[in-house]
Amino acid sequence: MYLKKLVFLIPAFIFLCFHSVTAADYVQVAGLIDTRTTFSDGALDLESLVELAKLRGFSVLFINDHDRMVMEYGLFPLENVLRKKVERNSINKEGAKKYLNAIRDVQQRHPDMIIIPGSETSPFYYWTGSYFKGNLTAHNAEKRFLSIGMDKPDDYKDLPIIHNGFSMHYTKYLWPQLTAFLISFILALYLIRWKGFCRKLGLVISGLSLLFFANANPFRSSPFDQYHGPQGIAPYQLVIDYVNSRGGMTFWNYPETRSGVRRMGPIRVDTPPYPEILYETRDYTGFAALYGDTITVTEPGNIWDRVLLEYCVGQRRRPPWGISTADFHKDGGSGEKLGNFPTVFLVSNKTKEKILFAMKHGRMYAYRGQYPQQLVLNDFLVSSLGSKTKGISGDEITLNEHPRIHVFLSSKMPTKNRVSVRLIRCGKVIETFDGLLPMQIDYEDEYLKPGQKIYYMTFGHL
Repeated sequence: MYLKKLVFLIPAFIFLCFHSVTAADYVQVAGLIDTRTTFSDGALDLESLVELAKLRGFSVLFINDHDRMVMEYGLFPLENVLRKKVERNSINKEGAKKYLNAIRDVQQRHPDMIIIPGSETSPFYYWTGSYFKGNLTAHNAEKRFLSIGMDKPDDYKDLPIIHNGFSMHYTKYLWPQLTAFLISFILALYLIRWKGFCRKLGLVISGLSLLFFANANPFRSSPFDQYHGPQGIAPYQLVIDYVNSRGGMTFWNYPETRSGVRRMGPIRVDTPPYPEILYETRDYTGFAALYGDTITVTEPGNIWDRVLLEYCVGQRRRPPWGISTADFHKDGGSGEKLGNFPTVFLVSNKTKEKILFAMKHGRMYAYRGQYPQQLVLNDFLVSSLGSKTKGISGDEITLNEHPRIHVFLSSKMPTKNRVSVRLIRCGKVIETFDGLLPMQIDYEDEYLKPGQKIYYMTFGHL
């Protein structure tokens, strides 16, 4: 049977005018990202998920339950008073403290595993249409990213996403509107002191003032709501910046999935593919470069390369890395097994801190396959002649001569299928290699422009 496999290497950046970094010895540790438990919409409890991952040979597991799963629709002009709310299981519904404590408890029972908490976040959506006309539509409700590495309950409770509970952080921005309602209420109290028509008018005004004060939702968790149309990238950049401020990482999830446009009960959800978000937002850590759906942004010259090239010329503070995300809810769901979408981390030793460091700095590669088969990227090095200066994935080095690229691929299970490997420099394929595994590639790139930052990456499929 012919099985298509993909190896996806995160780029190694090459400086030609800066300090050098020598690649240290490292070990490869395979992890699984984007898994759900019964804390949200997963089929397995945390203990069962960890045991299954361990059984499949993985020792790093990222838990990304939904931090909040809520939709609300209200009737104008009192949308936040006359409303219907539908909420499903999530981290913050169950309690972020309970969620994190459960992860710590399971971690203690499985000390050979590294379990890293996180969430899947949908910061914003907006409504169009009408429930009564049968065309009520929630837009961008499934435009999501993964938040990884936050380990305090307040990190989740204070996420600036809509419907995330009580917060006074944005109350100050509503003071002009709230002041008008308070003045009306004070005036109403004055009228109530009178008799007859003035008293009745005062009662009406006081009631309306309180209603509209409540409808202003002064203790909202986000400055945005679902009733004022699209808000550009602002709701998403707000959460990215927040997660960064808490020491976490953000990865855009399945940016080109086709599953976000469909009927869902009495409403429609409309989240078309959103690859452009990778270019429009900044300072996120990376994105799902491999997952169980369409992906084109990783093709040479596409959006990912546009973003990386901006980093190379100093227009961005950090490069976005690619990971493999499982969207795992249950084994066999959507025809996928736990273990089909590993991300392999390159670390000096296997600790939680080293895994997170490797993830943040791009020392990893991603893979999509059919468990238990897996291609292994044993080596990907860019070096000078004689390897005096060399770098692995995520490293930045300085060279004043032609770069030498060394790639070594193998397979965990024997295969007679041929492997095809593309070597890419700055968004352009410079060479394609074809052969059987194990495969070794040694290539000297004659490209050299002193002072220019460039990068290499490699794609392979079997």
